[in-house]
Amino acid sequence: MSDSVRLNCPMGRKRGEISVGITLALLGGAVLALFPAHWAGLTFGSLLVAAGAALLWHGVRLKSPVLEVDDGEFRYRRGKYIVRIPFTELGSYYVLPGRTRSLGLCDATGRPCHFPSTEGRRASRPYLPLTGLTSPARVDEFMSTVGIPPRDRSLTSGTRRD
Repeated sequence: MSDSVRLNCPMGRKRGEISVGITLALLGGAVLALFPAHWAGLTFGSLLVAAGAALLWHGVRLKSPVLEVDDGEFRYRRGKYIVRIPFTELGSYYVLPGRTRSLGLCDATGRPCHFPSTEGRRASRPYLPLTGLTSPARVDEFMSTVGIPPRDRSLTSGTRRD
């Protein structure tokens, strides 16, 4: 595969923190403008502005996961955390359901691949975290576009008895 295929995961938490941060900062500015001489107005307005700035700063710093296939390599990026796997070593994938969805990759023999933890802990994980707004249908569409089949989790595994 010579061209690049990419899936950016939507990040609702990022949008939420940015919008709430802006709202709190504007509300704090309005309180400061309405009550400039009263100590309660100054204190409350300053706290609102500081909380809004902190939420805005944290929301801007959040990084959303990106799945990418380019030059025969599968890449998962989330900020500074990068996983690179040669495309030929991937056999199948599965999407873990839940509030925060995750992507599991399997090698050609069907065993789950293990990755270092994204939080810098020493434990390894058999999945890559996505976001809660990431649709499993979009992940399925992306993986079928790049040519990675879904994992067959049936007990019969294709054997048929008549």
